[in-house]
Amino acid sequence: MKNLNIYHKIAAIIGLILMFFQGNAQQDPQFTQYMYNMSVINPAYATADESVLNLGGLYRTQWVGIEGAPKTGTFFAHTPINEKMEVGLTFTNDNLGDVVQENNIYADFAYILPIGLSGKLSFGLKAGFTFFNANFDGFNLQSGNTSTDIAFNENISKTFPNLGIGAFYFTDKYYIGLSAPNMLTTKHLETENGIKSTGVQSIHYFLTGGYVFDINEDLKLKPAFMAKSVSSAPLALDVTINVLINQNLEAGLGYRIDDAFSGLIGFRITPELRIGYAYDLTTSNLSNYSSGSHEIFILFDVDLFGFRGGYDRSPRFF
Repeated sequence: MKNLNIYHKIAAIIGLILMFFQGNAQQDPQFTQYMYNMSVINPAYATADESVLNLGGLYRTQWVGIEGAPKTGTFFAHTPINEKMEVGLTFTNDNLGDVVQENNIYADFAYILPIGLSGKLSFGLKAGFTFFNANFDGFNLQSGNTSTDIAFNENISKTFPNLGIGAFYFTDKYYIGLSAPNMLTTKHLETENGIKSTGVQSIHYFLTGGYVFDINEDLKLKPAFMAKSVSSAPLALDVTINVLINQNLEAGLGYRIDDAFSGLIGFRITPELRIGYAYDLTTSNLSNYSSGSHEIFILFDVDLFGFRGGYDRSPRFF
């Protein structure tokens, strides 16, 4: 780290750590383009495209302009192995000020049941590990001696197992999902070097849904929502509405209650490749210090056997 006013830097970073890890707070990563990152929050997410390997990545830099603001990267891969089972792998990295990092690596399994003529109901299980690290190397206190503050004497490195569950119902027109991707509560920060501080990873519940209205052959309207709930914290609700033009260009607006307005745009570069960008204009008190948040994603479908199965339009929000 550069030798800046270290007390201001520490205060900013610790404030962000408390916001993300203190008990009874929203802790799981936040996404604006959640409809294209579904397998990270719901292990039951499925496509029923038997011949296709779905790959995707998303990167988010939040509250640009604030020292130590979060940066989040995710990667996922999943594919059906037969008509009733789908497997996948998800990875998420949360970085706060290059001091606190949390890496989550999970394997996903979904079991899919046909419902009626066109619907499918999937039940999912997510299992893996969370790797939590706090690295205080490079902290230069004004006293010139880091040993005078025992809170920063030693770095923290811990590993926690975790499980997640979910359900996902979808047709070729709409989907709705309910999930809890981290079912095991864990303490990320405990009594260290005589300093008592706790950060309990609370269980987060996600309710998601989306629908496609066919306005005409070349224009589709795609509303979606994501509600996130955690004990003793306000309900977080994202509402988004996109339009899809000629199956290639997608644009929309979103609103996160008491937090931000969003603009979204996406392009289908080839039948297999999609990219997208979202910008959040912060409306909370943080708008005095931040110029907003940026998010990009890339989605790539690999046709493993040279033909497409399942639906003509993937439930990766169609």
